[in-house]
Amino acid sequence: MVREISWINNIIIMEKCKDDSQREFYIQMTKRYGWTKRILTNFIETQTYEKYLLNQTKFDLTIPAERRVQAKLAVKDEYTFDFAELTPEYSEYELEMQLVNNIRAFLIEMGRDYTFIGNQYHLTAGNRDLYIDLLLFHRRLRSLIAIELKIGEFEAEYAGKMQLYLTALDEQVKLPDENPSIGIIICKSKDKTYVEYALKNINAPIGVAAYQLRNTLPEEMKALLPEPEEIVRRLKILER
Repeated sequence: MVREISWINNIIIMEKCKDDSQREFYIQMTKRYGWTKRILTNFIETQTYEKYLLNQTKFDLTIPAERRVQAKLAVKDEYTFDFAELTPEYSEYELEMQLVNNIRAFLIEMGRDYTFIGNQYHLTAGNRDLYIDLLLFHRRLRSLIAIELKIGEFEAEYAGKMQLYLTALDEQVKLPDENPSIGIIICKSKDKTYVEYALKNINAPIGVAAYQLRNTLPEEMKALLPEPEEIVRRLKILER
């Protein structure tokens, strides 16, 4: 595999990654998506591998196989908004405005294939007004990405509301040559088992992530990483 990417990218991976599975992940991703030295370094430093393994989505059941891996890479398990200047008692609106006012930093954190469409994006469902906190577009997936921001812990009703947003987007906004819309619910915290139950009977492509205001993976999150056998299984899926 090392012969399939550039020498400098191999050096970066070998120096910065101490685990063989982690190295294999970045080699496969660099080969598949043509990551440059700068992009590869950024993905390693923001712990994309760990966050990919922790990822909680409905994508295995709701997105075609040819787009599934890219969709999973497009949704982290946790985002870092350390550029946001927030008051101790900040609201969801204040968080949203900080992300919009720092849109360049926000899009870098989300990933290089995202473009910004708008905030408080207005839709209607019958006589009801719907407002999506942030609406993005993912160029590789060719999908609209609806983002709902929550400053507390994840609640099951958020998934139902997101499914409504995605239905409205697909019927009212999505262009004929675009793929179905994807939803990301970003909360301050989440109970992983509770999230799995909440998403179990949802039939829309929805991911649930957390956010933090610092740029390190918490020790308690590291403890949640899958067992070695599960890591090997996911790497084999990537290879296929």
